[in-house]
Amino acid sequence: MSFASSRLAQVKPSASAWVSQAAKEARARGEDVIDLGLGEPDFDTPDHIKEAAHQAALRGETKYPPTNGTLAMRQAVVDKFKRENALDYALDEVIVSNGAKQVLFNAFIATLEPGDEVLLCAPYFGQYKDIVLILGGVPVPLECPAEAGFRLTPDQLQGAITPKTRWLLLNQPSNPSGAVYSDAEITALGDVLADHERVLVLSDEIYEHILFDGRVFRSFAALCPGLKDRTLTVNGVSKAYAMTGWRIGYGAGHKELIAAMTKVQSQISSGACSIAQAAAAAALNGPQDEVRNFCRAFEARRDLVVARVAQIPGLTLDAPGGAFYGLIGCAGLIGAKTPQGDTIETDTDVTAYLLKAAGVAAVPGSAYGLSPFFRISTAASEEVLNDAMDRIERAVSDLKGLTS
Repeated sequence: MSFASSRLAQVKPSASAWVSQAAKEARARGEDVIDLGLGEPDFDTPDHIKEAAHQAALRGETKYPPTNGTLAMRQAVVDKFKRENALDYALDEVIVSNGAKQVLFNAFIATLEPGDEVLLCAPYFGQYKDIVLILGGVPVPLECPAEAGFRLTPDQLQGAITPKTRWLLLNQPSNPSGAVYSDAEITALGDVLADHERVLVLSDEIYEHILFDGRVFRSFAALCPGLKDRTLTVNGVSKAYAMTGWRIGYGAGHKELIAAMTKVQSQISSGACSIAQAAAAAALNGPQDEVRNFCRAFEARRDLVVARVAQIPGLTLDAPGGAFYGLIGCAGLIGAKTPQGDTIETDTDVTAYLLKAAGVAAVPGSAYGLSPFFRISTAASEEVLNDAMDRIERAVSDLKGLTS
């Protein structure tokens, strides 16, 4: 007897979560494993944010919150968008959810008809595809190779749009590649979309504060004001504020879309945790010094990993423009043989070999729709990253028949 619906047959568990769990199980067996699979800052949540949660609890803010978010949190979101992104939203154009993924889920369940297409820029965050599949939509991956900086081109976008296209999902800085678009590249994509009124844009901007080399972030809706009413801007506090466990994400868009998403949320989870919302509001409203400190640390770690990869035959990595990942090319390892005589045929084989031979947990590029690559999280200390790269270098040097 099967308890799962047919919709779930196409859906796989989160690759990064699976890899992280495999690493934990290996450690439980006494194995020495470095987990670079999960995209989670290693920093602690800043103290003033934790104190805000404490004070909210003491004030008795422990009752059911409004489905679309507390007034204080929605106001903090409105103020944040105006202050940081030059975007004006009303309170009824904002929703607060249990993490950014729920914002996506709400949006897709509220808008997708069976067979509607969602354009994804490959490599993409794996759960994008799975959420679309669960809800009866059709994910349409658009391959964005390393040679193009992992970025979508206007010609690609134009050629992919059909009468069934409902959404373009754009994530920048990108998980897993760290790709960042220039203002001109964004406006060029907007010019294509201007002629396709049925197509909505979901701009996932959760890594906006993790930008390197002096880059300045600009929201899609700010760069393409004519598309603002067709754009859902998604963000959250998990990455920039080291608040992954607090589970607060938010979205802003046309009030009719937000109303539909609120209706969905009312039947799934109701409002997000009131205490966590108080903490998130303090994060958005409060001092941003720690956010900048985190970013500087992430940039130094990016530089470390890029330099180390450059010294390992068979691996490639151009410097990511943001986020805290390295999507490492491993085409040079395909066809090589392990010391045990096994042939490495895919990037999944690469990550299996690294876990066994090096004790380093990474995620294969196939989980993100683009091979042959593997993703490591650089949200770990420089000491841990150097140790991991030492191990990877030794494991690769043990392979026979490298192609580059």
